[in-house]
Amino acid sequence: MPSGRFQASYWHEGTRHVAGDTFGTKADALAWLSRAEADISRGSWVDPSGGKLTVAEVVAGWLEANPTKRKSSRLRDESIMRTHVLPMLGGHQLARVTRADVQRLVDGWAARSKASSVGRMFSALRAVFSFAVASELVVRSPCVGVRLPKSGLVDRPVLTAEQLQGLGEALGPDEAPMMWLGVVGGLRWAECAGLSVSALDLLAGTVLVSQQLSRDGTLGVPKSRAGVRRLAIPDWLVEDLAGLLSRRGLTGADDRVLVFVSPDGRPLHYPNWRRRTWVPACEVAGLGGLRFHDLRSMAATALVAAGVDVKTAQTRLGHSSPSLTLGIYARATAAGDRAAAEAVGQYLRGKPAAKPSAKSPSLRPARTTPPANSFAPTDQQLAAMRAVASARAATAPRTGP
Repeated sequence: MPSGRFQASYWHEGTRHVAGDTFGTKADALAWLSRAEADISRGSWVDPSGGKLTVAEVVAGWLEANPTKRKSSRLRDESIMRTHVLPMLGGHQLARVTRADVQRLVDGWAARSKASSVGRMFSALRAVFSFAVASELVVRSPCVGVRLPKSGLVDRPVLTAEQLQGLGEALGPDEAPMMWLGVVGGLRWAECAGLSVSALDLLAGTVLVSQQLSRDGTLGVPKSRAGVRRLAIPDWLVEDLAGLLSRRGLTGADDRVLVFVSPDGRPLHYPNWRRRTWVPACEVAGLGGLRFHDLRSMAATALVAAGVDVKTAQTRLGHSSPSLTLGIYARATAAGDRAAAEAVGQYLRGKPAAKPSAKSPSLRPARTTPPANSFAPTDQQLAAMRAVASARAATAPRTGP
């Protein structure tokens, strides 16, 4: 260059890339080019200009990169970025964000929010940097190795059959089937609210879960691919659903009509349904604070307690893995714990012998003489032992005055 310094550049995938700095010697420039060539050959090359992008610019690209994402998920991600990420990191250059920066951000979240909320925020931020790595903007994500606050299991109740019956009576015949689908089939609220008449096969006694009602009132696919499933339901629930369709005057020809609707026939709106239907019924049944999503936990617990294999339980709940079914949703019950204690106790000590009744005579014959292997001495043995003891006392030396 006219200044006497050297500039290094190279072509890669049709684009000319220039080093961000100039070099004092030609050897330094060639060394920089050698490192770039090695990165390309190892597959670890990143765009030198990509790291100069700000986090806000990368977030915008990440949000636009997946147009198939559910609207509710997109709104959640946009809210997390706008409220919790961009105010702190939005103006930072991507390549200058360090793990320490991310750790300080997470620690600040933990001081103000629950561990579960921090986990959701961090998952969104980690996805942004994973997108940057996949787009060859940076070599490594600064989210690797970040410590998160530990979160325990959500305390979810395990209701008795009587409590569930009381809740069903409080809900009434038109709303109770929705509750029973949640606790028997493990359906989410959105899946229940999105059930159409065509999803009910009352002759076969099955329910097809293939769509759900979003918070904005639109119908969409379930939360995951595993959420699409066909479930068998008990006969009494089939009768309850048949009665509901009959009262509404619905037949198989009304295949697209929703099974559960508001009093004016519109799709359910969760906040309104919760305030007008669910909360009052729970209070009447003495179950204040119960959430509809708690029913999924009870469904998982009932499946495990009934001895249903894990794969079937996972499929019925629409989970992507059995670890989610057992680790997050299923709860241990007092009855199950007692049965486990009895089973383990019998295995380790055996079944205890029954004690003879005080009222019934013993069947064991009375012994008139000691048995051969008894430790009780006979009269002759006692006389012999006394004679030996007297002889030893007479011959023993005297030690006193």
